[in-house]
Amino acid sequence: MSDLRDTLFTARSYTPIPFLAAGLIFGKPNIITLAAGVLVSLSGEAIRLWAVGHAGSETRVTGSVGASRLVATGPYAYIRNPLYVGNILLYTGFAVMANVSWLVPLALVWFFFQYAMIISREEEFLRQKFDGEYTQYCSAVSRFLPRLNPYQRSEGCRFDWSRATRSERRTFQAFIISLLLMVGKMVIMQS
Repeated sequence: MSDLRDTLFTARSYTPIPFLAAGLIFGKPNIITLAAGVLVSLSGEAIRLWAVGHAGSETRVTGSVGASRLVATGPYAYIRNPLYVGNILLYTGFAVMANVSWLVPLALVWFFFQYAMIISREEEFLRQKFDGEYTQYCSAVSRFLPRLNPYQRSEGCRFDWSRATRSERRTFQAFIISLLLMVGKMVIMQS
């Protein structure tokens, strides 16, 4: 089990590629699905931007699971895994843009499975490294369901706009490229 979780963690930047390809191949986008999908994707990106503005570039680690500090401020004060929630919204938004009926449920099932596996591995690491502090945080903040009021922690990470935009540069680029490809497909289909 641990091997699969580590593999999914390491490959998490690449697992969306077949999903995105399926959206481009089978997609039947129209202006309504494009607009709705963009809104869903942008909400996911807004959550991601807020999260990396607090957590920093450690969220871009590609090797093994790790963290130098426990982040419990910003979106992490409401939900333990805002980056993964943001990703799920990003990919679901792309599926909505593509207008492929089976792609939305496939995205939800695949990415919930993938992130549940990755999260279980990350939580093992965080429990070992931050022990009681992490256990207290977990008892107050859910993995996926947001709290109505923020978790209070004595110290925290401050939001850094430049760190957030620098860290999200690749995600911005991927979103723009995917959107342009989907718009191009729509234009070709309407010709």
